[in-house]
Amino acid sequence: MTYTGTTHQGAIETFWLHFSGLVRHAWDNRGPDCHCCCCCCCLLDNRAPDCHCCCCCCLLDNRAPDCHCCCCCCCLLDNRINGRANGTGPPSGKRLFQGQESFEQAPMYVAVMTYLGFGLVTLFGYFRDFLRAVGLEKCHIAKERDEQKDFVPLYQDFENFYTRNLYMRVRDNWNRPICSLPGPVFDVMERVSPDYNWTFRLTGKTIPNVINMGSYNYLGFAENNVDFLKTVAERVQQYGLGVCSTRQEMGNLGIHQELEELVAEFLGVESAMVLGMGFATNSTNIPALVGKGCLILSDELNHTSLILGARLSGATIRVFKHNNMQSLERVLRDAVCSGQPHTHRPWKKIMIMVEGIYSMEGSVVCLPDIVALKKKYKAYLYLDEAHSIGAVGPTGRGVTELFGLDPSDVDVLMGTFTKSFGAAGGYIAGKKELVDYLRSHSHSAVYASAMSPPVTEQILRAMRCIMGLDGTTIGKVHRLAENTRYFRSRLQEMGFIIYGNDDSPVIPLLLYMPGKVVAFSRAMLRRKVGVVVVGFPATPITEARARFCLSAAHTKEMLDKVLFDLNEVGDELCLKFSQRKYTSRPKEQHHNNNDLNKDFKQDSL
Repeated sequence: MTYTGTTHQGAIETFWLHFSGLVRHAWDNRGPDCHCCCCCCCLLDNRAPDCHCCCCCCLLDNRAPDCHCCCCCCCLLDNRINGRANGTGPPSGKRLFQGQESFEQAPMYVAVMTYLGFGLVTLFGYFRDFLRAVGLEKCHIAKERDEQKDFVPLYQDFENFYTRNLYMRVRDNWNRPICSLPGPVFDVMERVSPDYNWTFRLTGKTIPNVINMGSYNYLGFAENNVDFLKTVAERVQQYGLGVCSTRQEMGNLGIHQELEELVAEFLGVESAMVLGMGFATNSTNIPALVGKGCLILSDELNHTSLILGARLSGATIRVFKHNNMQSLERVLRDAVCSGQPHTHRPWKKIMIMVEGIYSMEGSVVCLPDIVALKKKYKAYLYLDEAHSIGAVGPTGRGVTELFGLDPSDVDVLMGTFTKSFGAAGGYIAGKKELVDYLRSHSHSAVYASAMSPPVTEQILRAMRCIMGLDGTTIGKVHRLAENTRYFRSRLQEMGFIIYGNDDSPVIPLLLYMPGKVVAFSRAMLRRKVGVVVVGFPATPITEARARFCLSAAHTKEMLDKVLFDLNEVGDELCLKFSQRKYTSRPKEQHHNNNDLNKDFKQDSL
């Protein structure tokens, strides 16, 4: 510990400040069952896994990476920012991952204005429903017949109200049809609505060369690649477009087995199996792994496919706070101690379900912490790497590589080929016994049609490219990481509030107010930038956002143009809510849009 005071008294005061900070932090880290006024017992939660003593020597394992002193107090102070005070710190050991996550809170006035905006929309919605009921306004929605009045409604009342009075007025910002390759730029079909978006009519015109900032084309494999297209066409000539059978019967092709072997090699596991649909990879395999008498611990922000699979399984589901290790450990401890409800028998299985990258928040799972808890409480871990496989890690092998963990620490590795690989389908990987079991018990493996041969070939070519087995050194993973950090840092400098991890190619930009969500999307399209905006009910009511998905196919010129346009729109709509310092404009000089669009179109071909 280094004292900054120049006198003995100053040294004592400095020491007391550090010590009081440590005590206060330790108090915040008390165990959920601890109500004592002493911090020592709570610090024991930071002991090494194999240590059972009551001394503080074990706390030395939590020292900062560049600290070699023999005092544990100053080192624990260094761990306060990323430690257990915010529920994301490691229960033991030190964090290997250096990426930072940002979840800046909006100013109070923004939250108040957002609630007022939704309140006004709700009031006008009820008023318009009254006008429809008395016949003063035309009703465009389907009505129930008189004989159906006593039926159970198909839709929830509030969701129907929200769709009828808000979404329908602004739905031109979603489901925009495109008519070109979904690469870094695409063409959008122009459409108009004569009745406030209840119906649309295509004009026959297109909006050309729109920069694509919304697709999951992380590595740029959705582009036209002559070599890829040639081999894919050869597979179509050889096998056709589909096999029209399950793999249990007549649909098991040699390229399917070749892909499974390559996936296992890529992930560093014993075995893998591939399926034709990414969503079904979760929803139909989870019920084969757990059932009645089992417990699923699910992150509160898990994808719908994970939630559906958990519900179909019949297992008990308990939700823990997003990336909050204190919440997860509390639920784990309660599950182990209390067992099943009523009978208090031990759970047959306890399975933790998380994602590698959360597609709506842009956050990365705290995998080392979860692995440590999983081992401590003898639970299983199911990891969905739909957005992280191919997109993060030095060689694109996902969050296990990002954190430097052994893939065998994860019991079930799941991922999809619909994003980084530019194809379709998904995989389950792990131990050979696990995969062999799922081949005969998973509904999608037994009953679903096998993966399409050209899709299989596309995945093979993309994976060989990532692994460097095709002799190329394109560097797509490295380019994606550069684009991600550059774009995120520039948005922060301009004063936008953005969520997520520094290494996540998913970058949410918070818009908050419903009116600004609509205005933002339309303003960006006028500038030939295609963005995805998301609001309630997909997000909390006060956290509507735009979600940018970076790609290795984006050039720096493309990103600079998008940043320039974002800076203009942010100033026009007053979207720069961040309390941090920022620059007023991107440093790069803005170029002519038409010239840039021509260059972008040529680069994408």
